[in-house]
Amino acid sequence: MDQARTTISKIFNGEPRSYTRFNLTQNMEGDNSQVEMKLSSDMDEEVEANGVGETINQHNRPYHPSKLNQRSPKTVCGFVIGILFLFIIGYLIGYLSNRSTEKTEIKPDCPVSNEFAPVVAEPVYSLDWSDLKALLKKKLTTANINSNLKEFSSTSHQAGSTGDEALANKIIGKFKTFGMSTWTDEHYVKIHEPSSSNNRVQFRGNDVGTTEGYLAYSAVKTVQGAARYAHYGRAEDFRRLQELNVDVNGRVVLVRAGLLSFAEKVANAGRLNASAVLIYPDPVNYSIRENTALFGHVHLGTGDPYTPGFPSFNHTQFPPAQSSGLPSIPAQTITIGQAAEIMSKLGGRPSPDGWSDGMLRNTVYNLGDDGDTITVEVNNDLVQKKIHNVFGVIKGYTDADRYMVIGAQRDAWGPGFARSTVGTSLLVELARTITDMIKNDGFKPKRSIIFASWSAGEFGSVGATEWLEGYLTSLNLKMFSYISLDEVISGADSFKATSSPLLYDLLESTMKQVSSPVDATKSLHEQFAGSNWEKSVMEPMGLSHSVYPFQTFSGIPSLSFRFTSTSKSYPYGTIEDTEQNLERYTSYNTLKLAKTSGEVVGLVTLRLVHDHLLKMNVAKYTGVIRNYVSQIRSKVESRQMVEGSLLSPYVSPRQSLFRHILLGSGSHTLAALVDHLEAIKGGLESADIDQFKNQFALATWTIQGCANALAGEVWDMDNEI
Repeated sequence: MDQARTTISKIFNGEPRSYTRFNLTQNMEGDNSQVEMKLSSDMDEEVEANGVGETINQHNRPYHPSKLNQRSPKTVCGFVIGILFLFIIGYLIGYLSNRSTEKTEIKPDCPVSNEFAPVVAEPVYSLDWSDLKALLKKKLTTANINSNLKEFSSTSHQAGSTGDEALANKIIGKFKTFGMSTWTDEHYVKIHEPSSSNNRVQFRGNDVGTTEGYLAYSAVKTVQGAARYAHYGRAEDFRRLQELNVDVNGRVVLVRAGLLSFAEKVANAGRLNASAVLIYPDPVNYSIRENTALFGHVHLGTGDPYTPGFPSFNHTQFPPAQSSGLPSIPAQTITIGQAAEIMSKLGGRPSPDGWSDGMLRNTVYNLGDDGDTITVEVNNDLVQKKIHNVFGVIKGYTDADRYMVIGAQRDAWGPGFARSTVGTSLLVELARTITDMIKNDGFKPKRSIIFASWSAGEFGSVGATEWLEGYLTSLNLKMFSYISLDEVISGADSFKATSSPLLYDLLESTMKQVSSPVDATKSLHEQFAGSNWEKSVMEPMGLSHSVYPFQTFSGIPSLSFRFTSTSKSYPYGTIEDTEQNLERYTSYNTLKLAKTSGEVVGLVTLRLVHDHLLKMNVAKYTGVIRNYVSQIRSKVESRQMVEGSLLSPYVSPRQSLFRHILLGSGSHTLAALVDHLEAIKGGLESADIDQFKNQFALATWTIQGCANALAGEVWDMDNEI
C-alpha cells in the first residue's frame, strides 16, 4: 500500500507515471477482498516496442517542471472559466437538438433497427433446498416402489445364473428409459456351489442328516474331532474358554449364527487350531422352521478370493494366488433340528453364565466332552462364473468428473426379497425420481451420480470389490461418497446405521427432515435417536456390511442404514427371505418403510450433489481416534508399560485387503492393538510384546501421516503434531 500511495502522489504532483497491474484476489479468511497492486515493468517495455515509449516511460530521465506548474493562479482560473463556458454552450445545443428529434413521428411501415436494443440475460432457474426436498418426497412414491418390487422379485437369481442376467437386463433397460448413460462390467469370478456329493455331518458315528445350506469358500475336506460349544464364536468367547482351561485345539466347534459374520467366527476358531466349525441358527435369535437351511460364505474378506487385490477382467491370466482370508478348516451350517440333536446330548461342564439362554429343545448347553465326536464332510465345488455389474449415470452440470455412487446387490441365494429385491427396487425408483426432477423441474446437480447394480454380493461383495480393484487409482481421486441400499428393511422396531464419521452430521440432519414411518407426527430422529443419537443409531462397521470394501479398501466415505427388528434376526440367506415374511417382520408396513428409506438416501444424495461445499465433517474423526487412544493408553498404563490417509501404507492389500486402521480388519488396526493388549494382560499364548510394539509403531505413523495430510503443505508445517 505504501507503493500505491507513492504512485498516486506522483500522478497528482505531475510526476512521470508508470502503468500498473491490479490483481484482485479473494481473502479466504473473511468476506472482504484484498487488492494487490503491482508495478508493471513489462507493460512499459510493451509500450516502448510500439514507438510511444519516449512519451510514457521517462522515469530514468532527469525531471523538469512542466509549464503548467509555472503559470500564475490568475491564468489558471481564467483557463477553467473558459472551459466551463464552452461546456454549457455544448449542453444547450444538444438539449435543443434532442427536443426536435422527439417530435418526429415514426411511420408504421418504417423498419425499426434492433441493433442497439438492450440484451436481456436469460434467467438461470435454480432450485433451493426446500424445493428439492419437497420434489423428492412428492415424486418418490409407494406405487412406483411396489411396481418395482413385483417386477424385480424372483425365486432364482443366484450370481452368474440366467435369472441374475435377466434382472441385469431389466435394470439397464430402465436406466435407458430414464435417459441415463449406461454401461456394464463383466467379471469372471470363482465361487463355491454345492456338490452332487452332499455335505454331511455325523455325531457319534450317526448321520444327523444332509443339508441344502452350505458355506462358500470353506476348506473342502473331511475332519473329525470332539465337540465344543463356543457361544457366538467371538474372540471374547474363545478367551472365556481358555480362561476355563477348555481346549479347542483339534475340536469341532459349534457356534450360534449372529452378532458377527460367519467368516469371523471361522477365523477365530481357526486361530486356535480348531478342526472344523458348525454354525446354527438358535431359536432365541431366529424365528424360522427347524429344517430351514442356512447359506453364507467364510472368506475373511470381500471380492474374488482367487484374484486378491486385482480385478478379474476378461479371463486375464494372473499368477496362482489366493486370499489370506480363506480358511484352512471346513465349515458348514446346520439346521435348528440338527443342532438340537447334537447339543442336547453334549456332556462336559456347564457353559459360562449367559451362554445357556438359547431355545434349542431339550438342551442345557453344556460345553462338550471328548467322547462327543463329530465328523464334518464338505464337498463344495469351486466354479468360474461370468457376472455383470450394471451402471447408469446422471452427469453433473459443474463438476461432472466428481461423482458419488448409490449401489444395491442384485443376486441372492434363494428368493432374497429383503436381501436384494428391496434394494434393487429403490435403486431404480431413485434413478427415475432424480432424472424426472432434472427433466421437468430444472434441477441441475453440480456433481454426477452413478447408480450401480452389483452381482455376486452373496459371496462377499464380489462384484463391487472387483470394480473397486479395477478402477482404484481413479476412484479415490474422483469418487467422494458411496451409499448402499442393501438390507435396508428387515423390521420396523429400530433404525441402525454405519458410516464414515465424515457423514455423521449429514445423516443426523437428514433424519430430522424425514418423517417416521411409524408415527408421521415425528421425524426419524425423534422416533429412533433419543437423547444420544450416535449411541442409539450408529453401530461399528463390520465385514458383513456391504459398504465395508468401499470404506476400508478404497478409503471412500460410505453410508448404509437399515430398519430392523430388536427381537429376532431376519432370515437372510435362507429360503424364508420372502415378501410374505418381510411383511410379517415389518407389521405389514414394508412400502412405508421403503419410501422412508428412499427419502433418506435421496436427501443425502441431493445434499452431496447440490451444495457448493460437500457436507462432510472432518473433525468427527477426532473423537474416534481419541477413543481408541484412550483405550490403548488405559490398558498400557494398567500394565505399566481422513479416509484415504487412514489406510495403512505398511500392509499389502494382497495380505490384508481392508487397510483402514480404524474401521478395517487385521493386525494393523487400532482395534487389533486393543485386543493384543488384552491378550498380554491375560497372559495368553497369542500375546507377543515385540509384535505389539511393532504394530503400535506402524499405527502411530499412519495416524501421523493422516495428521500431516490435514495440516497443509509440507513447507508450512513445523513438526508440531
